[in-house]
Amino acid sequence: MIAQHQLTVATRGRGTYDITRDVEQTVRKSGITTGTCHIFVHHTSASLVLCENADPGVRRDLDAFMARLVPDGDPLFDHTQEGPDDMPAHVRAILTKMDLTVPVGGGRCALGTWQGIYLYEHRTHAHHRRVTVTISGE
Repeated sequence: MIAQHQLTVATRGRGTYDITRDVEQTVRKSGITTGTCHIFVHHTSASLVLCENADPGVRRDLDAFMARLVPDGDPLFDHTQEGPDDMPAHVRAILTKMDLTVPVGGGRCALGTWQGIYLYEHRTHAHHRRVTVTISGE
């Protein structure tokens, strides 16, 4: 059996947005008890990460690391049509991933105790991001 659902995530700009509840609700509604859940973001300047869910300092540190690794306005980049965060947002998304797959067991995402599913917005301005959740199993 396969179920699929679209989520829209409204961001306020760069940072991580917890979508764990939305994904888990989608899995519950699917009726699938054992299988896999695939999550895909349909954008080239946002990504998905499986990250620590208890201490928000982990996600702040991730942002600080990315800012050092791929700074906005780096003169290395030619692709700046949408501003100094344009190409850095693409690089950050490529480095992190546009999809995740997690196991489904007992009708829910089989995440670790401290794991959460986050949409990672790499642009500095607000956006509406489209995410497809596909659950496969029985």
